[in-house]
Amino acid sequence: MSGCALRLFPMFSANAILMAAITASCAVVSAGDAPTRRFIAADSSRQRVAIIGEDGTTEWERKIGPLHDLQVLPNGHILLQDTWTHVFEVDPETNAIVWEYEATDAPDYDGRRIEIHAFQRLPDGGTMVVESGRARLLELRNDGSVQHWIPLKVEHPDPHRDTRLARRLANGNYLVCHEGDGAIREYDRGGRVVWELRVPLFGRERADGHGVEAFGNQCFSALRLPKGNTLAGTGNGHSVIEFTPAGQDVWSVHQNDLPGIQLAWVTSIQLLPSGNILITNCHAGPENPQLIEIDRKHRVVWSFHDFERFGNALTNAQILSVDGQSIVR
Repeated sequence: MSGCALRLFPMFSANAILMAAITASCAVVSAGDAPTRRFIAADSSRQRVAIIGEDGTTEWERKIGPLHDLQVLPNGHILLQDTWTHVFEVDPETNAIVWEYEATDAPDYDGRRIEIHAFQRLPDGGTMVVESGRARLLELRNDGSVQHWIPLKVEHPDPHRDTRLARRLANGNYLVCHEGDGAIREYDRGGRVVWELRVPLFGRERADGHGVEAFGNQCFSALRLPKGNTLAGTGNGHSVIEFTPAGQDVWSVHQNDLPGIQLAWVTSIQLLPSGNILITNCHAGPENPQLIEIDRKHRVVWSFHDFERFGNALTNAQILSVDGQSIVR
């Protein structure tokens, strides 16, 4: 089936894998020791966000527009966007929108171009939204009013590149990726930068483009790990790198480190309970999987490769269950 396959890479003998059926929708049913994953993914080029079951079937989907962030909430609802300025929560059972924020409808909107590339549901039920163009981070109440906000440091202002993914940390600070600056910054609740990392270029020259030929330090994602290090998806740096608080690179996977796979624009990343890492491999072309789960020894545990349902702009994904066990929390 050309351009359309779910590829499984278990750390066991190939004889342990039984490929039971491949349907027209590219689903693969596996048995034995082959790992299975349920996940959500979004691709703006196909205008689709969808939940794919562990058997490979499409459980739910919705038409979208531009999208750079995506989360399934513990109640099963989905926090996502369908334009650069519209963030909403949808109940997949009914497809009803139960909460939304439109940046251009905000009472203080001043007419400037805004793009939203990050948002997060907070423990108190509020929602964090980061507005590029206005270079600010907002914590919103359920009624859309602003509970708290901070300005962001931006050295090369651009509504499309001021920020990428951002997350509020357990200590109340905010970890923000600044694509245009090639930097990750941690802000305290007063808006002061308390930690900054310049994403390295490793002595290489920048190269334009979006695919495997591009190169730069346009960081897309960052996660603060339990012991204090930071895991970064470096965008067109084609890598995932773990940095200490002092900025030392202590673990990494680069463009050609995975056998038979090339990394392109590394966008969203997810740390799984096992310690494995989900890499979203955007703009890598139909020769490469869009999703790759690896362990710390660079072994590919599982991957997803499907250019029928998703295309070359799959930017965001989240694994929801591993071998039948939910990991959403």
